[in-house]
Amino acid sequence: MTSEAPQCPKCHLSVMLFDAVREAAGSSSDQDPTYVRTIGELLATVDLAKPAAPSPGTPQGLMSRPKRPTALGPVPPARTPAPKPIAPLTDLPKLPDAKTETELRRRVQEYFELGRRLGVDFTDFEARSGAASLSGDGSSLEVLAREMFVHLVSSLSEEFEATLAHRNEVSQLAPTPSADVELDAIRESIRLGDLAGALRRLSHVRDELLRVEEDWQVGRILVTECDLLSQTIRELGGDPAPAQGPLEEGRKFLSKGQRSDAEKLLARAAVALWTVLEPRFFEDLRRIRDRMSEARSAGADIAPAVTDLREVATELRQRNFVGVLTAYRRLRAFADQLTPLASAEGGVGVLAPAVRSDDPSA
Repeated sequence: MTSEAPQCPKCHLSVMLFDAVREAAGSSSDQDPTYVRTIGELLATVDLAKPAAPSPGTPQGLMSRPKRPTALGPVPPARTPAPKPIAPLTDLPKLPDAKTETELRRRVQEYFELGRRLGVDFTDFEARSGAASLSGDGSSLEVLAREMFVHLVSSLSEEFEATLAHRNEVSQLAPTPSADVELDAIRESIRLGDLAGALRRLSHVRDELLRVEEDWQVGRILVTECDLLSQTIRELGGDPAPAQGPLEEGRKFLSKGQRSDAEKLLARAAVALWTVLEPRFFEDLRRIRDRMSEARSAGADIAPAVTDLREVATELRQRNFVGVLTAYRRLRAFADQLTPLASAEGGVGVLAPAVRSDDPSA
């Protein structure tokens, strides 16, 4: 790459972030990164009851695999290629013909077995089946088989749609060719009335999707982490664009099924996005720290916020950006619900819960 190039030709990271990313990604055991020391200093100014305890162990490198993320609010959707569309179920199949009463009885027993596997309540049908068998009423047995068939098709359709939705979610991150083939086959099995074959294939698809999710879990976590970092940068008035090259390239590798390359690029993207966010993040943390100090001086209980600030420090030392931002958002919500009011004594600032302009009690 020439010195005049605006970005890396492989990962498309802006050159202006090269040095910052190298520094942030360092994992020296001799000294914590600057931002880890900074958060410790901020914590010490509001947590006067006891000094901030050092985190156990040495800092982990930012390129290490992330933890499973905490439940988050909505993040911007990944701009990945649309997965292959899988047609939904449409028309209900016809009940297969039973040429003999023996075949009809066998089919009813098969439907009972499928019902148990699907968790369908066939208690009423069991009583009707027993009565029809004792009386030798073939017409009643045929009606029973038809009704059971409709119930089973309905349940299988619901399971198919739920599995298809799961497939669509997973395929936003990783290819699902095996599951796609099976889903097409399930639809055809149901159309032909082969309910046992449809249920068997449905079980295979579920297992396959769980396997794909497990295999691609790290990539999925990293995409979520990067999206949350990008969102927070925008919320704080910044522009994540210079750091988003590795994120887009990582998504491309994910869509092609190149998991290892994708994870490396996405981990790099997380570090790059953090370097963009860091100055604005600490600027806002200082604002929050000041409001916490004012609140404590006014007699308010800031213990929950101190706990969140401690969590920010812990997660930041562990390089778990999702954990950092989750705790930070709780901390920010606490600070933003407080607004300074003039006291009756004159001039002394107090912090009280903010009153929303749309509050009917205001």
